[in-house]
Amino acid sequence: VNQGWNGQYGDIISTYWQQEVTTLDIREQDYKLHQLPLARIKKVMKADPEVKMTSADPPILFAKGCDIFITELTMRAWIYAEENKRRTLQRGDIASALAKSGMFEFLIDKVPCEEA
Repeated sequence: VNQGWNGQYGDIISTYWQQEVTTLDIREQDYKLHQLPLARIKKVMKADPEVKMTSADPPILFAKGCDIFITELTMRAWIYAEENKRRTLQRGDIASALAKSGMFEFLIDKVPCEEA
């Protein structure tokens, strides 16, 4: 969970995941409220030519997965911004977060480290 992080930052990431798991375990989910639009998620899912129709559940699960993914990556990038005494995330912060964590290796080529 807190790959590459020790101390305070590792604790922050571990605490986030503990809270997320606890929330998913004990809270009855309100499936009508989403951070991301389900119509857009369905559109992305249907971009695959093999997908003809989707039931109601997969877009909801993908929405929650995307929410968790975005939060995790943002927290990791925020750590780099904070270490550089900045309050604004930059592309380099995201690239550094991707490079430091093996679970995000699939995105390294998509987010170049150099500033444009």
